[in-house]
Amino acid sequence: MTISGFTMVRNATKLYYPIKQAISSILPIVDEFVVALGDCDPDDRTLEEIQSIGSDKIRIIHTVWDLDKYPRGMEHAHQTDIAKAACTGDWLFYVQSDEVVHEEDLPRIRQRCEELVHDDSVEGILFKYRHFWGDYDHYITSHAWYANEIRIVRNRPDIHSWESAQSFRRIPEFDGLHYREKKGTYKLKVARVDAHIYHYGWVRPPRYMQNKRKAFATIHSGKAHAQEYFSKREEEFDFGNLSQLSIYQETHPAVMQERIRLFNWADQLERRRYRQPVERHKHERLKYRVLTFIEQNFLGGRQIMCFKNYRLVSR
Repeated sequence: MTISGFTMVRNATKLYYPIKQAISSILPIVDEFVVALGDCDPDDRTLEEIQSIGSDKIRIIHTVWDLDKYPRGMEHAHQTDIAKAACTGDWLFYVQSDEVVHEEDLPRIRQRCEELVHDDSVEGILFKYRHFWGDYDHYITSHAWYANEIRIVRNRPDIHSWESAQSFRRIPEFDGLHYREKKGTYKLKVARVDAHIYHYGWVRPPRYMQNKRKAFATIHSGKAHAQEYFSKREEEFDFGNLSQLSIYQETHPAVMQERIRLFNWADQLERRRYRQPVERHKHERLKYRVLTFIEQNFLGGRQIMCFKNYRLVSR
């Protein structure tokens, strides 16, 4: 049994993505790691960051992003598919550039792949998520955020990245363009693994966080719309009142320790703690707070009335 790791990325260092940590976190259990590296800006050092890992398992494919051909975030899925198509393993382990795996989970992940490799009815493996917010001490437990997602898939040509690379679907006779199409697509049959993805996409200095949101809006809605939207907003992102969030008391992945030591924006978070934010974040809205309360106190954390892009099988 072989496992390929893969990801896509552009402007990681410029936008404060932990790309080095994401790749390094799963290198011990993969036989190769394929990176689709987009056309980064001149002031970005993503290539150097990846090369500093110093692993001969890593293979870089240089790409050019085309937001006109792949609008509404579909370039994310297209770039993911480029990396996926170059993988050779039996299982393909996808980590996004802000996702990290804890070293304690690696043996369980590999064992789960070995258990399921000959069970052709299982098309993917489902992970639990920890979504950190603002800093490394707070994470979100909310109906507004996805609790599980597919991150390992079979190496099959009809399995494709879907929508904005949130997940995967089986798409027979895919035209290679319409990543948001639902008709003629099929949810993957997946089995669980007792392991987490540590999501650090919302752990950035406030100015970097706002820049990342601008870049994301450009990819999804176009440059003109993004410029108009953010012209009316502050240059620093407002994380809101973190005291309402869950406190993280366990360990972070070892590869994150150096990055955690660089954390230096606590005073910026504290300054805004008691200010009324311009916009209320989704997890702060009453509807989602009520649903979260019901799920956490009466349903053992099981989410209700939420979209699931997979079919869970008992294996």
